[in-house]
Amino acid sequence: MKIWLNDGLQDIDDARVSVLDHGLTVGDGVFETVKSVAGRPFALTRHLTRLAGSARGLGLPAPDLDEVRRACAAVLEANPLALGRLRITYTGGISPLGSDRGDQGTTLVVALADAAEPAASTAVITVPWARNERGALTGLKTTSYAENVVALARAHEQGASEALFGNTVGQLCEGTGTNVFVVLDGEIHTPPLASGCLAGITRELTVQWTGARETELPLDVLDRADEIFLTSTLRDVQGVHRVDGRQLPGAPGPVTVKAMRVFAERAADDLDP
Repeated sequence: MKIWLNDGLQDIDDARVSVLDHGLTVGDGVFETVKSVAGRPFALTRHLTRLAGSARGLGLPAPDLDEVRRACAAVLEANPLALGRLRITYTGGISPLGSDRGDQGTTLVVALADAAEPAASTAVITVPWARNERGALTGLKTTSYAENVVALARAHEQGASEALFGNTVGQLCEGTGTNVFVVLDGEIHTPPLASGCLAGITRELTVQWTGARETELPLDVLDRADEIFLTSTLRDVQGVHRVDGRQLPGAPGPVTVKAMRVFAERAADDLDP
């Protein structure tokens, strides 16, 4: 396996990032996960736009997106995979042991791993911790991910693959690495960005392609929604058959199945929509 580190490809066993890298010491970095299909990235332009926005929001120097594109192409060519998880990580680079940034430049890593086709439906739980819709990192895809690690571990302990958060005012927000949609009386709804959720690439495309509405939703909508589904880069559109103790028989339901079909068809037609 070869990865891209700063200036070029390296064997994964030889690639080294400093122990003083700010992405390691304080989580000062941003990232994107991109699906690759037969060696080609999906929606790369949208992912790079979000990467640049996250870097700007964190106060990092603007990444050279042309270089990131070259790095992605090189990694995909060097590691042929039918379905892959392409990870782009961009950090504050070597810095002092504290919150202050150094002046030695940023770090760019692009790596690739195998990905598996998602199941048609999955189980989720809700967790007691809230997303802060007014936080400094709200809406940014940063490497400060420990909150998600804790919540996802709780989900796995309960036989689920994802954990869903409310926000500080009790509204439905998002999952650890997903956006969430609900079906009410045949209409698809998803929390607005003001709820504190990440502007997911798959979320955005699903809203455009299905006509889903952005709606402020109480967390307990999960107790009465006719259907629930998740979206993410590697799940695409995935139904939910259990949320906490509530079973949703027949999941994915008909509205979800249609959304799955529409997304698959539109994504197949254009790998960089």
